[in-house]
Amino acid sequence: MNPIFIKKSRMSSTNTSVLDCFNPDAKFNMIDRNTANFHPSIWKDYFLQYASQSMEFDDETKAQIEKLKKEIVKMLIDASKPIEEIVNLIDLICRLGIRYHFESEIEEVLQQTHNNYTKNGEIIIVDDNLRLLALLFRLLRQQGYHVSPNVFNKFKDDENGNFSEKLVKDVEGLLELYEACHLRIHGEEILDEAYAFTSTQLESIATQLKPSLAAQVKYSLKQSLHRGLPRLEARRFISIYEEDPTHNHTLLTLAKLDFNFLQNLHRKEVGNICKWWMKFDVAANFPYARDRIVECCNWVVEVYFEPQYFQARKLLTKLLAFTSIIDDTYDAYGTIDELKLFTEAIERWDIGCLNDLPEYMKLIYESLFNIFEEAERELEKQGRAYCIKYVIKEFQETIQAYMTEVKWLNNKYIPTIAEYIKTSAISSGYPLLIAISYVGMGDMATKDIFKWVTNKPKIVTASGTMCRIMDDIVSNEFEQKREHVASIIECYMRDYGVSKEEAIQELQKRVTDAWKDINEECLKPTEVPRPFLMNILNMSRFMDVMYKDEDCYTHAEGKMKKCIQALLVDPVPINNMRKDMKPFIYA
Repeated sequence: MNPIFIKKSRMSSTNTSVLDCFNPDAKFNMIDRNTANFHPSIWKDYFLQYASQSMEFDDETKAQIEKLKKEIVKMLIDASKPIEEIVNLIDLICRLGIRYHFESEIEEVLQQTHNNYTKNGEIIIVDDNLRLLALLFRLLRQQGYHVSPNVFNKFKDDENGNFSEKLVKDVEGLLELYEACHLRIHGEEILDEAYAFTSTQLESIATQLKPSLAAQVKYSLKQSLHRGLPRLEARRFISIYEEDPTHNHTLLTLAKLDFNFLQNLHRKEVGNICKWWMKFDVAANFPYARDRIVECCNWVVEVYFEPQYFQARKLLTKLLAFTSIIDDTYDAYGTIDELKLFTEAIERWDIGCLNDLPEYMKLIYESLFNIFEEAERELEKQGRAYCIKYVIKEFQETIQAYMTEVKWLNNKYIPTIAEYIKTSAISSGYPLLIAISYVGMGDMATKDIFKWVTNKPKIVTASGTMCRIMDDIVSNEFEQKREHVASIIECYMRDYGVSKEEAIQELQKRVTDAWKDINEECLKPTEVPRPFLMNILNMSRFMDVMYKDEDCYTHAEGKMKKCIQALLVDPVPINNMRKDMKPFIYA
């Protein structure tokens, strides 16, 4: 997570110029510490009002939702529909955020579509409709089918082998091809070419389009659909789709009712988490750290929002919140001697270590034990207590990675790129958070799943690496104004003898490569069931949205606040929008 903050250089525990007001123990009392300048919690106690609120809809609304779902199932399984209608319907269901109600039906329809419209992995539709072909390709890839992109060769100019300039007239086709390119994997040069072509063409014509289409093009160029956060994309698309005079009333009504149902559920969960968090009094006990409990809740809702994962969200949010405090302790406050004690205590994992720690660390250590013990008691009832040992092991590895970075800074050591990535992909916290996210997923999260995730498969490593690179790029300029552990940019500049600008460009290519790894690992046959891969995909999407231009977790007053407002505060209007209302935009 590697936060952005203003701090003095990390001092050894022998310096004694500033009174440590958090620790009454004499040997820790007079220590010159790093200081942070994080803004306080934006939301304060706002969400406490929802802790006791009913999340239930009235019986009439519940009945309406069930009726709408049945109508949509009928639409999906209607075999008489032409291919274009099928793919458009599935795309709408996905973009409106109601796909999770129809997973089995969508899988069945797309499997049938794959059987009927592909041969040896090639799409065999004769139609030269670029939008249809690109949309079909994207939907099949999203579902895990390894379809070939060779179908797009037909849109190239025979003379020079480039994409035809005539395509510029087909804006919707270009836009759909652009979106499809984000599902490309390694070795697909045609999609690399298509991405460069569509990006350039869409940027050049955006100002010449009618306002609604221009807005969609501008938005997509900034935030692709595949890398966007599903709940936020749904919130945005509901507003846009409502303005379409040809919209399907059944789809739109279910999307609105379902969004508000989930919002009620999620904000009640947030209210209860905030109530739990209050007892730790972060402002008093950890004034050096970011107080971001609502932002943690938002992060976790984006990983998995479905109602059945409410227990999983609770555990992941609690551990994410304390991991954030620990991250700031290692990066912004603790002395190297204190951090060695804490690292050893985590390694031993024994509550008896509590007395060896400075006072401010005792609350962190004890709270972690309480969270894990509570989770273990629940899991024992399910016969799944084995989950905890895997998560603790992952937690210990993360703390060791934090400590390695502290030692680098203390020794003024600049690691090689290889050293940096090996450690920082773990210190990003993503391998840990991914493993924790599986704990509450029920019986399907077997021992084999935890063995797989803790052995750092390619998709986990890619997600962690992408997290670290994106974080370092947006944090670098601010962090390097004071003494700070070398970022991946400094390591790259030193290893390859290039400028900062060149280093950033090359590192952004590595982010693209990480996405190709993630896309490839989501193709069938997968090593683990799809829901476990979706957690990792959504973790990666969170980085793409929230760390594209700045660290929106640390600086939470901007985009993060808008997202929380849209997801957890403002319900979707059920009646038609007023003519003067603008669709919700979060980018």
